[in-house]
Amino acid sequence: MAAKLALFLLFIAFCSLLPLPSLAVTANSSGTNMLCDQTPHPEACKYFMNHVPSEKSEFRKMAVQIAMERAVLGQTHAKGLGPKCRNEREKAAWNDCLSLYENAIIELNKTLETNRNSSFFDQQTWLSTALTNLETCKAGFIELGVSDFILPLMSNNVSKLISNSLSIKSNAASEKQRATYEEGFPSWVSRNDRRKLLQAAASTTASANLVVAKDGSGNYDTVQAALSAAANRKGTGRFIIYVKSGVYNENLVIGKNLKNIMLVGDGLSSTIISGSRSVGGGYTTFNSATVGVIGDGFIARGITFRNTAGAQNHQAVALRSGSDLSVFYQCGFEGYQDTLYAHSQRQFYQECNIYGTVDFIFGNAAAVFQDCNIYVRKPMASQENTVTAQGRSDPNQNTGTVIQSSKIMANSDLQPVVSSFNTFLGRPWGQYSRTIIMETYIDSLVNSAGWLEWDGNFALSTLFYGEYKNSGPGSSTSGRVKWGGYKVITSATEAAEFSVDNFIAGQSWLPATGVPFTGSV
Repeated sequence: MAAKLALFLLFIAFCSLLPLPSLAVTANSSGTNMLCDQTPHPEACKYFMNHVPSEKSEFRKMAVQIAMERAVLGQTHAKGLGPKCRNEREKAAWNDCLSLYENAIIELNKTLETNRNSSFFDQQTWLSTALTNLETCKAGFIELGVSDFILPLMSNNVSKLISNSLSIKSNAASEKQRATYEEGFPSWVSRNDRRKLLQAAASTTASANLVVAKDGSGNYDTVQAALSAAANRKGTGRFIIYVKSGVYNENLVIGKNLKNIMLVGDGLSSTIISGSRSVGGGYTTFNSATVGVIGDGFIARGITFRNTAGAQNHQAVALRSGSDLSVFYQCGFEGYQDTLYAHSQRQFYQECNIYGTVDFIFGNAAAVFQDCNIYVRKPMASQENTVTAQGRSDPNQNTGTVIQSSKIMANSDLQPVVSSFNTFLGRPWGQYSRTIIMETYIDSLVNSAGWLEWDGNFALSTLFYGEYKNSGPGSSTSGRVKWGGYKVITSATEAAEFSVDNFIAGQSWLPATGVPFTGSV
C-alpha cells in the first residue's frame, strides 16, 4: 500500500510540472482574473492562485510563494533525471541545474522572509537572480548542444511564475531603497564585525584571518584549503584571506555558506588565480569559471583571475560572480571569450583591468564598472569583438551593465592589426539587454555603429543601450545604430538613474568596504 501511495504522489508531482494546457484555465474569481491579467503570464497565474488576495501586497507574496513551491517541485523532479543523462555533456548541464535550482529557491525564500528588513529594491534583486538562475540552467544544455532530451523533461512554469512576481509592484514600489542598512553597513554585517571591517580596509594584510603562500610561509599553500577552513568558522562575520604573491592553479567555488569572504592579494600583477576550463573542453560556461562566487558580501582586492583556455576554446570564464553586494577593487580579469561573468545580484568593480575578445563582460547582474581599463584582445580570424553581452531576459529585472569613467582600448596584441577586426561596445544576449556606457574614453578601435546585432532583429526594439558624455575617437554617436532601443542620453537626470547611488544603492553598502567610489554622474 505504501509503495502504491508513493507512486501515486510521484505521478502527481510529475504531472504538476507539465506545461499548462493551451486552453485558458477558468479563473477562481473575477478578482483573481483581474489581477492575473495584469501579469505577463496570466494563465499560469490563474492556474495556481487559489483565492482572491485582499490587497496587492498579499497578491505579490502569494505569487512568490507559489513560484517557490513550484521551484521546489522542479528541483525534486530534476534530481531524478540524473540517471537519464546519456553522455557527459548532458550530465554537466544537469549538474549545473541542480545547484542553480537550489540557489533560485534560496533567493525566493529571502524574498518571502518576514523577519528580513528588506526593501522592494532588495526583493526585485533576489527575484531577478532567481529567474537568472533558471535561465542559466537552460543555457547550459543549449551551449553544449544537448537540449533535445533532458531539457524538455525539466520544462515547467517556474520561470513564468517568477516573471509574474517581478511584474507585481507593491504599494511601496516607488520607494527606491528603504534604509535596510545601519551606519553604512549591510544588515548581514553584525555590530561586532563593523570596527574590524573598517580597520581591515586600512590594513588588510595585518588583520587577515588566514594567510595563503606557495612558499609555505602562510597557514596554507592553496586558496582552496583556506576557504575550507573558513567554511568551518563560527558565524558569518567578515573573514579575510591574504593570498601572497604567486600563480595559484586552482578552480574555486565560494558557495552560499561562505558569506563575507575577502580575498586580498599582493597586487593584480603578483597574485594570480588561474584555470583553463572552457566550453570547448566540455564544461558549461557557468562551470568553466576559474573562480565562481555565490556567497554574499564577497570582496576581492589586488588579485588577477585568469582563464588560459585561449580563444580557440570559445567560452572560458575567469571570474563568475553571483554574490550580492560584492566588490572587486584593483583586480584583473584575463581571458578571451566570456572572461568576466557578472552573473547576478548587485556588484561593483573599481580600478580593475579586464581583458577579452567576444562578449567578455557579460551576465545579468546589476553591475557598475568604474575607473576600469577595458582591453580588447586580438580574436580568432573569423571573430568580431564585443565588449559586453548583457543578459536581461525580463523587463522588470533591475539588472544591467554600467561602465562609467573607464577606458576602452586595444590591447597590445590587437594594436598592430586593429584595422583587421571589428570591435563593438556590445550585443544583446537577452531580450531586454541593458548596457550604459557613460563618461568613458572610447578609443578608435570601436566601430562607428557602436553596437552589434545578436541574431537578426532579436531584441533591437526591447533592449536599452545608452551612451552619455563619452570621449575619445571612438565615442562619436553620429554613425551609431538606429535601433529602437538605442539612445544617446543627453539628460544628467536620466544618466543619474545608472549611477552607483541609484542603480546599485551604493551609498547604502559601499562605504563599509573601504573601497573608493563616485556615487553620481
